[in-house]
Amino acid sequence: MFAGFRQLSIHDAAQGAAIPVLVFYPTELPATTVTLGPYQFEVSPDAPIAQGSYPIAVISHGSGGTHILYRTIAMHLAKNGYVVAVPEHPGNNRLDNSLYGTVDNLVNRPRHVRLVIDALIADTELGPIVEKDKAAVIGHSMGGYTALAVAGGTPWSREGKPVAVETDARVRAIVLLAPATAWYQPENALEGVKVPILMMTGEHDDVTPQWHADLVLDRVPERERVHFRVVENAGHFSFLSPFPPKLKAGGFAPTLDPEGFDREAFHEELPEEIRQFLDRHLKFAG
Repeated sequence: MFAGFRQLSIHDAAQGAAIPVLVFYPTELPATTVTLGPYQFEVSPDAPIAQGSYPIAVISHGSGGTHILYRTIAMHLAKNGYVVAVPEHPGNNRLDNSLYGTVDNLVNRPRHVRLVIDALIADTELGPIVEKDKAAVIGHSMGGYTALAVAGGTPWSREGKPVAVETDARVRAIVLLAPATAWYQPENALEGVKVPILMMTGEHDDVTPQWHADLVLDRVPERERVHFRVVENAGHFSFLSPFPPKLKAGGFAPTLDPEGFDREAFHEELPEEIRQFLDRHLKFAG
């Protein structure tokens, strides 16, 4: 299989904003090199979808981030039988971060994920081949907050009030990469999260250090369903796809890793670890 590629725009009526979405999916058409901004990657643009039935995976980026930074994970999953949607969250991305730190952002992000799943199911070409009740959410940093909210978590604002977010029962597993979890400090905040979780943190993460992962381990009702590991020598941004050399040369924080960490080698392994986890809980689960 190869990774098909297309772009969607989904309207969020509640926010009055468009959600740009990158979609990767299985195809039999060989890949070509596609350029998106400073990034080049091997996909098959607007290729026909390979016949089959595929679970959905939605990847939620970090605060002030963007969707294209998770292409290594998205492409690998698409080649291995997933329809992967990567939205860019309006108001909390690299071009517009106006909702950073607001309750509106806490409410919007989980709704974006739900709207993306709805749009895939409603799509005339993708809808017939996606498994409508088998979805996963992969979240990095603030995307980890988002995945927990969609999976049943109850976030709390800085003012100490619960934030009303909608759970999506179609989400059957979540992957948390260096998750930001400060909104789930009350003891009952994660009691509704009962799906399997794969969680990884970086050994040298100074953005979401160990206590963020500890909240998940301490608060979910079924600790045995959390598969957790610390990635040796990794930092907070090590979970982002490798950057082109020109961008790395600029010293921009997301391009940097702790000394001696090989991000390229890590991204040869990370997508496969995620795939195996999702296969167990979406493809082979009863």
